[in-house]
Amino acid sequence: MTSQYIQTVLAAGSTTLLVALASLLLATLIGLSGALAKQSEHRALRAVATAYTFLVRGIPDLVVMLLIFYSLPALINQVFEAVGVDSQVEFSATIAGIASLGIIFGAYMTETFKTALQNIPRGQIEAAHAYGMSAWQTFHRIVIPQLIRLALPGFANNWLVLAKGTALVSLIGLQDVMFRAKGAAEATGKPFTFYLVAATFYLFITLISMATLGVVAKRYSVGERGLSH
Repeated sequence: MTSQYIQTVLAAGSTTLLVALASLLLATLIGLSGALAKQSEHRALRAVATAYTFLVRGIPDLVVMLLIFYSLPALINQVFEAVGVDSQVEFSATIAGIASLGIIFGAYMTETFKTALQNIPRGQIEAAHAYGMSAWQTFHRIVIPQLIRLALPGFANNWLVLAKGTALVSLIGLQDVMFRAKGAAEATGKPFTFYLVAATFYLFITLISMATLGVVAKRYSVGERGLSH
């Protein structure tokens, strides 16, 4: 019976990975947008990005998740009712989990990418413009490769924390690894066994992630090592 429960717990790994990777994509997009906004010449964009990172990083992750899962649909439905729209909005646990983690870690990614952008020498960008490169060519050929290299340590740390943070989604009913581990522990009276299985799963994600990110870091540090010799 124990082996069957273990298989059930591990089978939920695909759900956990889906939430983690989708949240990472959303957080990366938000982070890039936020970093560019903070570097913008427009005061309004800078103010919005600053307010976003301040608020999100100042509120506990679980509170953000509960606000999105429970409070936001209720607020939308109240607005619909007030304007006479006959519709009800509900978020699935998967959508709410991805949105919550994406918004939460988007704030941290914003700071990571902002710092990386600030460390790219302005002279290189000015030289690219002088050479006749368009804004897109400059961003694609000059900014992005260096942004990846400079932001990778912070990005990797954010990803590892995000991957472990997916365990919070079990609290809003998503049947991920932690949700099923809790159910198996209660059904069998063996909490140590099944929480250890869950811990091993997250540790495995960490090890694979570190190995993969190490390869990426090595790839993008080739030019830097060449310049240093």
